[in-house]
Amino acid sequence: MASRTEEDFCCPACHDIFSDPVLLSCSHSFCRGCLQRWWTERKRNECPVCRTVSQSSDPPRNLALKTLCESFLQVKGQGASGTLCSLHSEELKLFCLDHQQPVCLVCRDAKIHQDHSFRPVDEAAQEHREELQEALNPSQNKLKALHKVTLIFYKTAEHIQVQARRTETQIKEQFKKLHQFLEEEEEARMAALREEEEQKSQMMKEKMEALSREIAALSDTVRATEDQLRAEHVSFLRNYKAAVERVQQRPLLEDPQLLSGALIDEAKHLGNLSFNIWNKMKDLVSYSPVVLDPNTAHPELVLSEDLTSVRQGKIQQCPENPERFSYWDSVLGSGFDSGTHSWDVEVGDNKDWELGLVAECGGRKGFVGSTLWSLDFSDGGYRVYSTSSKYSHVPVTEQLQRIRVRLDWDHGELLFSDADTDAHIHTFTHTFTEKVCPFLATRNTLPLKILPRKVSVMVEMSRAAGSSRPLVLVLVVPVRSGVLARISSPSKCSH
Repeated sequence: MASRTEEDFCCPACHDIFSDPVLLSCSHSFCRGCLQRWWTERKRNECPVCRTVSQSSDPPRNLALKTLCESFLQVKGQGASGTLCSLHSEELKLFCLDHQQPVCLVCRDAKIHQDHSFRPVDEAAQEHREELQEALNPSQNKLKALHKVTLIFYKTAEHIQVQARRTETQIKEQFKKLHQFLEEEEEARMAALREEEEQKSQMMKEKMEALSREIAALSDTVRATEDQLRAEHVSFLRNYKAAVERVQQRPLLEDPQLLSGALIDEAKHLGNLSFNIWNKMKDLVSYSPVVLDPNTAHPELVLSEDLTSVRQGKIQQCPENPERFSYWDSVLGSGFDSGTHSWDVEVGDNKDWELGLVAECGGRKGFVGSTLWSLDFSDGGYRVYSTSSKYSHVPVTEQLQRIRVRLDWDHGELLFSDADTDAHIHTFTHTFTEKVCPFLATRNTLPLKILPRKVSVMVEMSRAAGSSRPLVLVLVVPVRSGVLARISSPSKCSH
């Protein structure tokens, strides 16, 4: 039988001799305690080596391996206690502190160890074990930290897949709505075109039928009169009076004229077609001046699918990424490092919230080191806070429903007001030198919501002096800075 080394009896998790080994379905064995600790950290019953998920939370004991390990330890212990001095064949009971080696009682009295210091082997072994353990501690701690980071990386990789699938679904849903709108709009315009075609085709058909009847009647009169003209003199004269009466009874109508507006109004159907559809689409889309970042949200916060509202919910399993808040029940919005910006937050009947600005580089794992300016509400009423001036109460007599936040980054001003009455609440002044981000914090199940801005399209008709022809088309839509963007283009048609 081949000899076995100590490594054959070591647990892959703790790298020590197996203690109460258990056997997984994937054939890997571990100490029961090591496996339970791994499963507790991972929150999944999987093999630490091959990642195979165990179907049982209480795997069976590996009795054969347990017996082998006990036998190995017994043989190892006997070998250690029975180790003899190579010079005197005496048991090694002492440890020479000067030579740092085990010796026997005869070696102690030998000249080579004269005036040396000795310790019993068990005492010396214990002291050296403690020294080695102390030296090993940093490596063990480092190994634990690496295992922890590996676990975080694994969770992050899983979360990336979840994020990608969820985002893909939401993108498809948004485009599905847009496609449906365009299909319905196309069908409506095609129906209008077919209706106009049918109406005008029917009108032309009726006109042509009436004209055909007139032509047939007149043709009969002309043909009969022409036959009379070719008759003999006596017959012609006898029927002359009747022929004249027949011609005079068929009065000549005016020549038919082409109808005005008889053709398809292509200009109505095609003129500014894409612009008109785009203008109508504004009722379908919404614009949020601030978009919340789910990668910064505290695990207890739940964001809406459109990333505009947040509420408190059950703790979610989220990766421990650096951007995520773990101290505050907060989430960040898109940041600003210049310009003027404003956004409205609907707080409604939420009784425990905070909102405002925080420096992008602020701490996410603790309050210390964060630079922020905020307005909050709780049982103690309304307060404002800044890193420099701390908390102070503000005199608000009625409960606010919607808060307007206005940031003038360039001029160093942050203003809070009542969005319903425009009443001023508080103004902070600060010289901003870095990017700042809106944040929302809530400890309530009622949501805080960033209200959407109304999307508008305006056509501005500019005229040159002495001319009635429009020159410029201007589209006006809200943008992130809270102002209106103007997009100009030449206009060559007055439709």
